[in-house]
Amino acid sequence: MGKLLVAVLTAAALTVPGASATTTSQTSGRFDRPQYEFAPADTVLRPGTPADVGLDPAPLRAADQFLTDWAKPDPATGHPHFSGAVGVLAHDGVLVDELATGGALRYADAAGTELPPGQQVPMRADTLFDMASITKLFTSLAVMQLVEEGRIGLDRPVAAYLPEFAANGKQAVTVQQLLTHTSGLDADPSPSLWQGYPDIPSRRKAVLDSPLKNPPGSAYLYSDINLMTLGFLVEEITGDPLDVVVRDRITQPLGMADTGFNPSADKIARVAATEYEADPPRGMVRGQVHDENAWSLGGVSGHAGIFSTAPDMAVLAQALLNGGTYRGARILRPETVRTMLTDYNRAFPGHAHGLGFELDQRFYMGGLSAPTTAGHTGFTGTSLVIDPVSRSFAILLTNRVHPTRDWGSINPAREKWASALADAM
Repeated sequence: MGKLLVAVLTAAALTVPGASATTTSQTSGRFDRPQYEFAPADTVLRPGTPADVGLDPAPLRAADQFLTDWAKPDPATGHPHFSGAVGVLAHDGVLVDELATGGALRYADAAGTELPPGQQVPMRADTLFDMASITKLFTSLAVMQLVEEGRIGLDRPVAAYLPEFAANGKQAVTVQQLLTHTSGLDADPSPSLWQGYPDIPSRRKAVLDSPLKNPPGSAYLYSDINLMTLGFLVEEITGDPLDVVVRDRITQPLGMADTGFNPSADKIARVAATEYEADPPRGMVRGQVHDENAWSLGGVSGHAGIFSTAPDMAVLAQALLNGGTYRGARILRPETVRTMLTDYNRAFPGHAHGLGFELDQRFYMGGLSAPTTAGHTGFTGTSLVIDPVSRSFAILLTNRVHPTRDWGSINPAREKWASALADAM
C-alpha cells in the first residue's frame, strides 16, 4: 500500500488513543505498518544501523554520496551546490544515518574565492547552523505552551494581548491566523527594518503597525511578520525576552545545550559561515543571524535567529514524536502536539499548515510526505521533516548561502535526503 494512502487512512489515528506501546512496537519499520499513536514517552535516541530497525541501507548510502558530491564543485558552474552539510536520519528511535561533509567555513568573499586550506573549517557532527525560519517552530512551541496554560487563546484577537497590533485594521486578526499564515499580512516588512528605522523600538513598532495585504482568513501568504508578532506576543505574556523563554521553557528542559539565539564567543569556532554581505556591510557573516531583519532586532526574533546542531534538532524531533517529551522533560502535552500537526488550511490547497508547522510539502519532504508529515525549511539551507506515521525524521543542515545566496536552490538535496529514508523503509 502506498504511503500517501496509508497516511490518509490513518491521519486521524494520531488523534485517537487506543494503541498500546506493546502493539505499536510490534508493527514498526514500514509504511504499510503505520503507527497509531505517538512513540512511547521514554523513547531515547540511540545510534544504530539500518538493519537494527529493518531498513535497507542502500538508499541511505546513495543519499550520503549525493550530499558528498553536492559539496564538491560542479563542472557546469565551477562551484558546489552548498559549501557543506550535516545530515541525520532516524527511525523508531534509532539514528540510522549521520553524515558531515564539506566545509563550515570555506570562502573569503562573495565571488567564491576559497580560503587557504589551513584557514578552512570542515563540517562536523556538532557544527552550529543558523536555522533561519526553523526558528518559527520554536516560537510556535512557546505560543502553544502559553495556550496550554490558558494564557493565550488561539481564536482570540492578537490585539487583545498587544493592543498596538490593532493599527491599520488588524483588530480581528487571531493568534491562529498568525500561526497558519492566513492573517492577511504581507510577507516582509517594507522597507526592511534595518534600512528604514533607526533603532530596535522603532523597528518593533514598524512590525506591529504593518498593514494588511488581504482580508484576514481569505488567503494563505507566508509571512515573517506573523512570527515576528508572535515573538512579541510571547514576550508580552511572559514578561521575558524571547531568547530567555525559548531557553528556559524548551531548549534547557530538553538538554539542547547548543541551541539558542546569538551564539556565545566560545561556540563561534563551531558555527557554519553564511553569506558575504556588502549591503548591509557585514562582510562574511558567521555567528550572527543571517536574516537582516532579525539582525536589526538584535539577533532575536520570532521568525529567525536560532542557531542549532543536528544532534540538538534530533532531540526536538524525537520529543515531538514522543508526544512532547524527552528524557522525562515534557514541553507539551500529547494533545497539543496533535493540534499543532492538524491541517488548518484545507481551504487553501497546496498550503497545508498546522500551528507553526508546514504539512505535506513534497518539495523537501520527498517520500516522507503525508498529510501528517510536519516540518519546516530555513533560507540558509536547513530543513526538518518529522513523520509520525513511520516514527521517523530527516534533518538536513547546510550553509547553502555561503558565500552567496545566488548559487541556486538545494531543494533537490532536501528531497533526496528525506526520500532516502522513505526508500529504506
